[in-house]
Amino acid sequence: MQDHRTETAYWALRITFGVVPIVAGLDKFTNLLTDWTAYLSPLAARVLPVSPHAFMMLVGIVEIVVGLGVLAGYARVFGWIAAAWLLCIALDLLTTGRFLDVAARDVALAVSAFALARLAPLHEAAADRARAAAPARAHA
Repeated sequence: MQDHRTETAYWALRITFGVVPIVAGLDKFTNLLTDWTAYLSPLAARVLPVSPHAFMMLVGIVEIVVGLGVLAGYARVFGWIAAAWLLCIALDLLTTGRFLDVAARDVALAVSAFALARLAPLHEAAADRARAAAPARAHA
């Protein structure tokens, strides 16, 4: 039996980690919200095999895929990816020596993505069971 309180938390996190990465990912192509390359560590920029702009476009694609995966009901997988991704971003920001407030926020977001990944099996398994039972009932 599902607990309504955990279901509410799951959906709040699922919508957040679905929509926000998609918006941020799309913005990597337009830079309307910010100049994303400014957040890239000079150390990372030196070792990348592509330009910082090209790297940010790749980051955007990953973020869009993660957001779509979460929205599609696979938070049990993509929640973990989001958590790891956010920790990597925080580490990158720490190496800049700037944006420490953003790094702290991203660690908090990583913990939230972890919570989503832990809640997801409970709620996504229940949804899978309901979908599987629906055709059986239709034929009964």
